[in-house]
Amino acid sequence: MRFLLPAVLCGATFSFALGITLPLVRIERFLILSDEPSLIAMISSLWNAGDWPIAALILVFSIIFPAMKLYLLHAAAFAQSAGDRMLPAWFRALSNWSMLDVLLVALVIFAAKTSGLATAFTQPGLWFFAGSVVLTVAAASLVKSRQAGAK
Repeated sequence: MRFLLPAVLCGATFSFALGITLPLVRIERFLILSDEPSLIAMISSLWNAGDWPIAALILVFSIIFPAMKLYLLHAAAFAQSAGDRMLPAWFRALSNWSMLDVLLVALVIFAAKTSGLATAFTQPGLWFFAGSVVLTVAAASLVKSRQAGAK
């Protein structure tokens, strides 16, 4: 049980890194044209197309907030003193933002921006990103139960 939290945090961080860099979806148009964008590529594409407000929102809610959440979980899990293990009060508000629903909105926006008839197929990045969400929730639960046991 002692190694469960570090393993889950390591898996969540690794999955998050792969989830934002690997292709999320393969979009095929007219049977010969295809795109396999990663989350970072989608944000870059939206930014370069002049849709910087949408790109900024997706960046904040799909990359920055989840990265902050992982950082805070690492800090709380590996803190030396019990007082340092406490998660900040605003962590709960940060936890309430689901990474998956914002990612799905990003996928819909990106797919809507492509022209023509298109079909989409999931790619490994989407599965790693989803795995990161599940592992992050599990890690947060383990940290909270550890804090409750320390009181």
